[in-house]
Amino acid sequence: MKLAVFDFDSTLMDGETIDFLAAALNLEGEVAAITREAMEGRLDFFNALQKRTKLLRGLEKSKVDEICAKLPLIYGAKETIDGLKQRGYRVVCFSGGFRSATKPACEYLGIDADFANTLYDEDGILTGEVGGEMMFGSSKGEMIQRLQKLLGVTQANSIVVGDGANDLSMFAYAKTKIAFCAKPILKQAASHTIDEKDLTKVLDIVDTL
Repeated sequence: MKLAVFDFDSTLMDGETIDFLAAALNLEGEVAAITREAMEGRLDFFNALQKRTKLLRGLEKSKVDEICAKLPLIYGAKETIDGLKQRGYRVVCFSGGFRSATKPACEYLGIDADFANTLYDEDGILTGEVGGEMMFGSSKGEMIQRLQKLLGVTQANSIVVGDGANDLSMFAYAKTKIAFCAKPILKQAASHTIDEKDLTKVLDIVDTL
């Protein structure tokens, strides 16, 4: 059994989901600044997530679903997931973002499971609150260990792909750590780097293992 874990925002998807949502409220600049600090490791992920989601208060859930259904995927995402599955990998997505975004994208891509957070709403209007499986900087590391144990996968047979500081925790539990168009803090922890927005480069790395 082999396991491949992908981050979602700016890895499988071309951009940050929360920035697309904030644009609907004309708050993209304010939200993007907090996102940037968190991904560069200068702001605790949990605090950054809470700060950003509070800014989404009042957005209609139907608008969230509409935006998330149209998010742009990174070039080569489908080919890469198909290629990994042909090579015997179980493919999973971890996102510090929202399941409203990961669910439709992962269904299209054929990803085996996705783990993310939930934006709470009351009567179809976002409350600004968030909860879920990926709330903390340590969440991805904890989840990959649980999956490895459940599936009987070793760290040697695990690959992880991400772009930001909240991917560091899962990088600690895989032999092959791919920093994809990543922030410097993640590149320092990587075994491989890809600086081109072409996810099929992951297959080139996998084929050398």
